[in-house]
Amino acid sequence: MNPMNAPMPEPPPRRVPEPPPRRVPDPPPRQVSEPPPQGPEPPSPPVPDLLPFGTSAVPARDKTAWLVAEVRRAIAEGRLTPGARLPPSRTLASALRLSRGAVTEAYRRLTEDGHVEGRGRRGTVVRAVPRTVPPPRASTPPPADPFAPATGEAVFDALRELPARIDLTPGRPDLTAFPRAAWLRATRAVLAELPTASLGYGDPRGEPALRTSLAHWLARTRGLLVHPDDLLVVSGAAQALSLLGPVLRADGIDQVAFEDPGSLGVRQHLRRTGFATPPVPVDHAGIRVDDLRATGARAVLLTPAHQFPTGVVTRGARRRALLRWASEGGLVLEDDYDAEHRYDRAPVPALRTLLADRVCYLGSASKLLAPALRLGWLVPPPHLRDALVEAKRFADLGNDVLAQHTFARLIDSGDLERHVRQSRTRHRRRRDAMIAALTRHLPHAVVHGAAAGLHLTLTLDTPVPDTDVAAAALARGVKVQPLSWHRVRPGPPGLVLGYAAVPATAIEEGVAGLGAALRDLA
Repeated sequence: MNPMNAPMPEPPPRRVPEPPPRRVPDPPPRQVSEPPPQGPEPPSPPVPDLLPFGTSAVPARDKTAWLVAEVRRAIAEGRLTPGARLPPSRTLASALRLSRGAVTEAYRRLTEDGHVEGRGRRGTVVRAVPRTVPPPRASTPPPADPFAPATGEAVFDALRELPARIDLTPGRPDLTAFPRAAWLRATRAVLAELPTASLGYGDPRGEPALRTSLAHWLARTRGLLVHPDDLLVVSGAAQALSLLGPVLRADGIDQVAFEDPGSLGVRQHLRRTGFATPPVPVDHAGIRVDDLRATGARAVLLTPAHQFPTGVVTRGARRRALLRWASEGGLVLEDDYDAEHRYDRAPVPALRTLLADRVCYLGSASKLLAPALRLGWLVPPPHLRDALVEAKRFADLGNDVLAQHTFARLIDSGDLERHVRQSRTRHRRRRDAMIAALTRHLPHAVVHGAAAGLHLTLTLDTPVPDTDVAAAALARGVKVQPLSWHRVRPGPPGLVLGYAAVPATAIEEGVAGLGAALRDLA
């Protein structure tokens, strides 16, 4: 090839140097007066506001006991109200110059007493109620003699309205211990899963889910083998009695014999429903069946597991005699009062386990959880079931559907059983505190019914009427019920004292007030 005609080689690509990076001057430093907001953080409770005492007041010894006493005093005087959050143990220990162990131990003691409750990340909050006396309502002044003979139906309403520093009236569960977190979890689960169609009118007998859960619960706890279709969900024992009224009268029953002593409130309810209530004596073994026969009544209402107010458990021989009476045509209305609250004895079987055809069983969540739920159950004999379902249908078309499903979830999850176990431990401590206080301040009083329940009954060795003792105690800021309210026939004076809803320190103070009131009347 002619070199002259050969193609010229391409020159290598020219490399263009990159321009040097442009230097951007730094901005002038910004003057920051405060850090940018990161969102609100829950502040720790200020120690001076919640616990108004200084480090100079801390003693050299017994620092834990001192802190416990200071917190109790702050609660009693209303400086710490229910729901108030105590400072974290580390914060309080630093502020008071205590060891953290001393503060932790103080919180533990306050938790055992029922004054406070640990709620995980939410801290430790106050549960006890201040012992402040609310001012009386101007429109409804208290009666001149609040413990006059209890013949009026509004006597319990009047007693509830009376102010008192320490309320030892019976029949009150510890409402501060209501399992709010478990109930909320169950409610959320129900709302997430419940079909829309279930938000309409429910089954007047009660939701099938709850009746199934209750059947399992009664089998485990009371030995009752019932089919869910045997159960009727009601709004507590009061509605059960109201439904039974017309059904029993249609069956020819116009009298319901009643334990004496026995609950004044239940006796009033039976009379309001249209029944005569002939009294039948109760002794150390339970209701006296021979006296029951003498009344001629075809039905009787009993509290055989823990008789109110005496606390007597119906013994085996009386149970057999009672069942013989029922098998001859009688009907037993078994109010399973306080059956779950037992401390020093094994559970006794429900009467319905022995003679299902002649026993109508009544139960309620009022003492298990809270009266505000208005949840109860009725297991009637087969010959009364259809009539009671019809009465329930026309009474209210059935109970709250959401509450029924929530309660069923609480049973099935085991949360109800855990709550009952915790309640027993707390109630036992408070019962022991009341018995110890009675030994110190009323050594001559005789205590009845201590093995179970939420109350104690005292009989007093005094000629003074128990209504006068109750009035004198109320003047000292302590509210109790006289035993004579619950009697029809004459009997020794006495008092009925509830302990479940009262911390141990308040129980001690209340019983001391009772002792002082009795000495003033002697």
